[in-house]
Amino acid sequence: MRHARLLRMRRLFPVTDQTHSAAASGGDSAVVSGADRDWTLDELADAYAYPRAAGTGGIARPWLRANMVSTLDGAAHHGGRSQSISSAADMRVFGTLRALADAVVVGAETVRLEGYRPARARDAFAARRAAAGQAPAPVIAVVSASLALDFSLPLFTAAPVPTLILTGAAAPPERILAAEKAGVELVIAGDGPGAEPERVVHALADRGLVRLLTEGGPRLLGQFVAAGVLDELCLTVSPMLTSGHAQRIAGGPAPAVPERFALASLLEQDGFLFTRYRRV
Repeated sequence: MRHARLLRMRRLFPVTDQTHSAAASGGDSAVVSGADRDWTLDELADAYAYPRAAGTGGIARPWLRANMVSTLDGAAHHGGRSQSISSAADMRVFGTLRALADAVVVGAETVRLEGYRPARARDAFAARRAAAGQAPAPVIAVVSASLALDFSLPLFTAAPVPTLILTGAAAPPERILAAEKAGVELVIAGDGPGAEPERVVHALADRGLVRLLTEGGPRLLGQFVAAGVLDELCLTVSPMLTSGHAQRIAGGPAPAVPERFALASLLEQDGFLFTRYRRV
């Protein structure tokens, strides 16, 4: 990647071989493993790379990861938006995760609240995406049952790759017609009014979109969790307390049995923890 800017972080997990060697020789392992250093975007992309199939450079199957931020007391936003509990480093991770994805899956309510715009092609990731056979920018895939969206927004009219809307076969006919008149591509991924989580994953994979990233909101993430289709959670723990009544990162019906995830990596910068968990 050219013109890669530096990000000062420290890796807390996994512990490296160098850390073990330092500890064995009497060194301070906490200092070695937790030393601050500059990370390039290239290194950050390597750290968050999607799992590859053995013996190939490709991905073995569709992989759905989520990227969310939460305060210490569990709030997924403050004042209705997540930006106020985020940081510059969190936004750098956010941009890296987007740059690695084939498609960004997001709920319609989050599109409205966060003022979503098209994902942009970034020069720093152009070579990596080209080598992986990806389009210059990820597709934005909006999940909506009501289709109550403004189809004149740049998200639908000025995207470098066409925005998709995933909905159900029983979505409001007048809104389906409005979307079609606006030239928006609809993907039917459910028999009822809304899209079904498992069918969302398969419908995108059928279009060659297998590196999937969801940015929520909490209701959509809750649906993916309840359906058991979430493979990975990249959660930023923000060192803030907000109290109030903000949503958690996931909401809605609970699965019958809590699903166990294992810690895959942990980075830190200025008190923000960048965790990465994978389904066991």
